[in-house]
Amino acid sequence: MALNETHDPKLRSWVASANESGCDFPIQNLPFGVVAMPGAEASGAVAIGDQVLNLAAACRAGAFAAGVVGDLAARAAQAGAASSLNGLMALGRESWSALRLALSRALREDAPQRSRLERCLSNQSQAQLLLPARIGDYTDFYTSIHHAMAIGKLMRPDNPLFPNYKWVPIGYHGRSSSIGVSGQQFHRPWGQTLPPGATSPVFAPSQRLDYELELGAFIGTGNEPGVAISIAEAESHVFGLCLLNDWSARDLQGWEAQPLGPFLAKNFATTLSPWIVTLEALEPFRIPWNRAACDTQPLPYLDSPAVRERGAIDIELEVLIQTQAMRARRLAPARLSRSNYRDAYWSLPQLVAHHSVNGCNLEAGDLFGTGTQSGPNPAEAGCLMELSRGGREALTLPDGEQRRFLEDGDEISLRAWCERADVCRIGFGAAVGRVLPARL
Repeated sequence: MALNETHDPKLRSWVASANESGCDFPIQNLPFGVVAMPGAEASGAVAIGDQVLNLAAACRAGAFAAGVVGDLAARAAQAGAASSLNGLMALGRESWSALRLALSRALREDAPQRSRLERCLSNQSQAQLLLPARIGDYTDFYTSIHHAMAIGKLMRPDNPLFPNYKWVPIGYHGRSSSIGVSGQQFHRPWGQTLPPGATSPVFAPSQRLDYELELGAFIGTGNEPGVAISIAEAESHVFGLCLLNDWSARDLQGWEAQPLGPFLAKNFATTLSPWIVTLEALEPFRIPWNRAACDTQPLPYLDSPAVRERGAIDIELEVLIQTQAMRARRLAPARLSRSNYRDAYWSLPQLVAHHSVNGCNLEAGDLFGTGTQSGPNPAEAGCLMELSRGGREALTLPDGEQRRFLEDGDEISLRAWCERADVCRIGFGAAVGRVLPARL
């Protein structure tokens, strides 16, 4: 994928809010989601500034008719106008790019479609933002070596990293039914835990509830059963990225995870941001994916010159907390950490290639999680388990409250953006979730 006219930093939109400094959704972004307006059916949509463009309404208005934008973009717009984006995802990269170009041209200053599209816009604050796709399967990976090392040192100080980590993109199968969109609220989970020094478990609400700062990747075109996706073709199967919070009950996890891995500690809630940023929009922020010469090198099916040259993406990541006491006092959320996706040990195309190499068939709308994205410095930790050193050291928040793990009423916000002096800022919005008390 190459830079094209949609990336031009000089482009401006007739939607005024899209031109404001620091905007997450300028005309160079155009992420996709699904919205529902009062009294209307859910529809695919595009974020532009502080507005949403309803694709179903835009298609009815004739703004994306074949005679206006071409057959490929017209078919993509119709698919994107449905109540989920699965149909659009299944069309493939050429269709996604054609629709993105048509949207860019229609939303630019002096675009002839303005008169048709203005009545298809709504303020984001008035729209109900829904999950963007029907998620058939969800796989969560473990791509940050900094996170793996930090957690490993807490559990196994003398042997923090398992020997397969540098050879295999580790993942586990998650639960899609409990995935929710930003604004999700969930009750503190119950489960078995083994108290320190005890020989038998207790059944109680989790006392070591945590968040995990991750990115989510939506699969677009799938593959036939038994036909692996090559590393060279892997990224053409990815529709785009969003934010993902893999809420985790660490005390449940510590007891149940051996020998088969996470189960109830992970499947009670996962929160996504509502907008999917396409890989095409992120193209200006590509950077080389590196493995030091002295480090373990990936097997041939996970390696390619393209991955080495441009397999990483420079995405800033941030975690904020707002406690119940902070909300009562109208205090702004406080930052817990900041990291960057460029530090991931395994790249996105490697995840796709590995997931399918045994013949596993991926489908449009499948979701990958990157795993907790922690950086090389302690302040770049992507979860409380790291920040509090397994609960041994409390964090003091700006209002004086302390946290080792999450308490009832805590609200976590994940944010992400790409920014560089010579190109336009591309934002992801937010993935916000709140912890409710355990159901008795």
